[in-house]
Amino acid sequence: ATFLPKPLYGVSGSGMHTHQQLVHLATGKNAFVDAQGEYGLSDIGRYFIAGQLAHARGMCAILAPLVNSYKRLVPGFEAPVYINWGRVNREALIRVPRPGANRQNSERVELRCCDPSCNPYLALAVMLRAGLDGIQRKLPLPPAMDESLFLRDENERLHRLSRLLPATLGEALDGLREDTLIRETLGDSIYEGFLEAKSIEWIDYRRQVHAWELERYLSVF
Repeated sequence: ATFLPKPLYGVSGSGMHTHQQLVHLATGKNAFVDAQGEYGLSDIGRYFIAGQLAHARGMCAILAPLVNSYKRLVPGFEAPVYINWGRVNREALIRVPRPGANRQNSERVELRCCDPSCNPYLALAVMLRAGLDGIQRKLPLPPAMDESLFLRDENERLHRLSRLLPATLGEALDGLREDTLIRETLGDSIYEGFLEAKSIEWIDYRRQVHAWELERYLSVF
């Protein structure tokens, strides 16, 4: 058994899809619930999703912290690639699962880029802070994407969607450097230590010559 995000080529990886709720301390009620809202979501729920979408690139290195993590976040395996949300779309970064009979207990949002190699304490901290930032700033939520994006023509797909998740750990670290909110959430000590360690890891990976390169190129060049 392994919790490595992508242990096998051509097979779906190991995600850590994280289901989230906010509860009002005074009433114990689920803050995401509004039976009249789209998908039963309250304004707070919509702002929360919008905050996580806004900070998705900044927190991705925390949620998917290995070089191998980005072998999982590729098209074709129901793992997210685009920064979007929906309900039935299994490729969405954030899903709003259909609630059960008791909506108060079951209304939630699911973030799908996390994998089990992350530190859950850091992951939950940045996820919560990103969502709260959306609530505090009342960030607008873009339209839901509820069809499979990879069935679309390439040009239409790129036209409809403007942002992608990082494709490599290096890109994710760049996103982390650019997001001051995520840095503040982690604190300077953890932020600087994490960034230094992961930058060393990324540079070491880039210096390696891998078997795939030798098999593909050595006999040709």
